[in-house]
Amino acid sequence: MDLRESEKLEVLPTTSRTPSPVSDQISTDLNKETDTLTPPDGGRGWLIVFGSFCGLFAIFGYNYSWGVFLRYYNESVYVGEMSKLSWIGSICVALFFILGPINQIVIRAMGYKYMLATGTVLCTAALICASFAYETWHLFLSQGVLFGFGASFVWFPCIGAPQQWFSKHRGLAMGLAMSGSGIGGLVVSNICQAAISNIGYRWALRIVGIMCFVLIGIATVLVRPLGTIRQTGGREGTIIAWYLFKNPRFTIMFIHGLITTFGYMTPFFLLPSHAKALNLDPWIGTNLSAIMSAVNAGARICTGFMGDHLGRFNSLFLCTFLAGVMCLAVWVNAANEATIWVFAVLYGFFGGGYIALFPTVQPQVVGLENIAPAVGLLYFTNLFGYMFGTPIASAIINKFDPPDYRYGAVWAGIMVVVGALFAGWLRVTQAGFKLVRV
Repeated sequence: MDLRESEKLEVLPTTSRTPSPVSDQISTDLNKETDTLTPPDGGRGWLIVFGSFCGLFAIFGYNYSWGVFLRYYNESVYVGEMSKLSWIGSICVALFFILGPINQIVIRAMGYKYMLATGTVLCTAALICASFAYETWHLFLSQGVLFGFGASFVWFPCIGAPQQWFSKHRGLAMGLAMSGSGIGGLVVSNICQAAISNIGYRWALRIVGIMCFVLIGIATVLVRPLGTIRQTGGREGTIIAWYLFKNPRFTIMFIHGLITTFGYMTPFFLLPSHAKALNLDPWIGTNLSAIMSAVNAGARICTGFMGDHLGRFNSLFLCTFLAGVMCLAVWVNAANEATIWVFAVLYGFFGGGYIALFPTVQPQVVGLENIAPAVGLLYFTNLFGYMFGTPIASAIINKFDPPDYRYGAVWAGIMVVVGALFAGWLRVTQAGFKLVRV
């Protein structure tokens, strides 16, 4: 199947009429908006990719550095309030996707430029306000709710735009754009740690706030949709695009995303504490998340490129399935430093492949004409998995005395493998059981 086949829009038929200069002009304008939309696969598209990279670098750089602040808060500022503090990060990342069901409505009302400008203001204000906080509820409202809500205005334009500008090289483009989140996690967490150690946590928050202002500002200038909202915004007059569920492949993909996210983030959050439970060198626990973020970033580029050449549906299934297998085969048996590192690298690679490839198949499932509402609904599923997946794993682990991380690994592995089976089903609906590039 031609990768562009399902991404072209139908030219709307015109009715016969008596020609006039005014009606000819109106018809010309309408035809420009409803003509076939074909991704240019380059040119300005690479600026879109760079702008998206900057936006994702900013919001996920802060998100992945939350662990640095959490540890410092618990040890030095809000001692003994870990149960309250731990919810801030979960609420924040869950709110990244809160606009999902009404994404197309927000895009119609604001456009990418003003969405990103709103995100610039809200994310910056959130961290600056947090730097003046004196109570945990101040942090909940600023670092949790306000930053998460602001990041939602950044996430959807930065994840939606590169899909529209590329077809043949979509995997590579999405991998490059989404590598910003992994690289951001590696860079910002180290900046935060250095700033906290030298000038205090309040200035660390302000520095990250300034970084967000600059980086999301760059995204605001560069990131634009391909064509008009009439060409990519789905059906007009609908608040939530329920009609997409009439497409069986979209429904399968929705379930795939919903289930997989319940297990995906668990290793990132729990592996450092597992290393501590094994009495490994404290350096290992401190740097595991950073190393996984770095591997994850590189994997997104490599697997995106792989998807362009081996087939995106094939690659999505393989990466998701192998990420789950790594939990069940390697993490479950991790009892020493070597095994922990092997798992961190392998899971970081295949997990990065899942993240990079999930958006690359979306235009082939729904077409570019429905990409805005589809992206919104598909990523809204992340809210539930990211908010509840790791707490469920933690509850399972802590049912045992001492805590047994093997059962957390089993939970994560089962969730990701079951999600992979739906990715496999999606691949079969696309091309059957034939061994072809799809």
